[in-house]
Amino acid sequence: MKSEKFQINLFPFVEQIPGMTFKQLEAFYWAATCANFAIAAERLHLSVSSLSKRIAELEESLGVTLFDRSGHRAVMTEAGQGLLPRALDLLDAAAGIRNTFAPGAGLVGRCAFGVGELSALTWLPRFIAQARAQYPKLVLEPYVDVGAVLEAKVDNGELDFAIIAGRSSRQTMLSQPITQAQFVWTATPAAVAQYGSVPGMIRARQPIIALPPGAGTTRLIDDWLLAHGIAAAERISCNNWGAIAGMLIASVGVGILPEAWAHKLVGEDLVCILSDEHVLRPLTYSFQWRRGDSRPLVDQMLARARSAVDFSADARLPLLV
Repeated sequence: MKSEKFQINLFPFVEQIPGMTFKQLEAFYWAATCANFAIAAERLHLSVSSLSKRIAELEESLGVTLFDRSGHRAVMTEAGQGLLPRALDLLDAAAGIRNTFAPGAGLVGRCAFGVGELSALTWLPRFIAQARAQYPKLVLEPYVDVGAVLEAKVDNGELDFAIIAGRSSRQTMLSQPITQAQFVWTATPAAVAQYGSVPGMIRARQPIIALPPGAGTTRLIDDWLLAHGIAAAERISCNNWGAIAGMLIASVGVGILPEAWAHKLVGEDLVCILSDEHVLRPLTYSFQWRRGDSRPLVDQMLARARSAVDFSADARLPLLV
C-alpha cells in the first residue's frame, strides 16, 4: 500500500517536469536547509560549483527561481519555499524504497556527528569500533562540545546528528530519547565536615564547579537551586570533566559528577557523595537530527546508538587513567 501511494501521488509530479532528477532535488533540499551552500555541498560530497549547477538545472526545468542570489548569501524565494515540502516528500519516498529493497546495504561516505565530553570518555570508543566493523566504508568524524553548540551545528547542517542531553526545542529538529545518566553532588570529606551540606556550602560562598551554561547538566543544577530557593551562587565554569573532578578533589568547591565516576573517587577517599532532600533528576540524553533528513544513515546510527550508549560503561576519569 505504501508503494502504491508513492506511485500515485509522487511520480506524476516528477513526470510533469521533464529533465528533473532526484539528485537535483537532493541538492535543492540541502541548500534550502543548511546554513549556506558550502555546508550543503559538503554534506553531499560535492563542490559548491557542482551543487550550484544542479540547482540551476532544477530551476531551468521548473522555470522558476528557487534562490535569490543578489545578496551576500543565497536566500530561498517564495517558489523555493513552496517546493521544499514536496521535494521532501519525494526524497522520503525514495529513501523508503531503498530501505525496503536494500535493507542490508552498507553505509558509505562521511558521517560527522556530535557528542558531549562525558560521552567521549565513556561509550564513544566502543560505538566507533562497532560502527567501523559494520560499515567499513563509512568515515566517522566525531566532534566533541557542549550540547548547545552541537545542536546548532546539527541544525545548520554541519553535523549529521548529535547525542546530547535533553530534547531539542527547535522546530527544525527531531529528538529521540535513548538513555539517562545519573549525577550526584560531591565535595571533599574536609568540606563536608566544615559545611555539612550542599546548601550550606553554597550559602557559605563555596563555588559550584560545573560545565559551561550550554551543557545539559547546567539545567540540573539550576533546577536544584530553584528547589532550594537559592537565587544566586558563585560558579566556576569549565568545559572539561577531568578538570572539574580535579578541582573538586582539590577542595576548590562543590559540584556534580556522573554517579559512576563519583563512586570511584569515593573508593579512593578523594570525595564524598552528599545526600539531599532534592535529589538530582536523571538527565535524559537524546539522539537529535534535522527534521526531514530521511537518509538510511540516520536510521542506522540511531539504532546503533540505542544499543551502545551507556554512561556507566568503562567510566574512567582522565586524571585516573
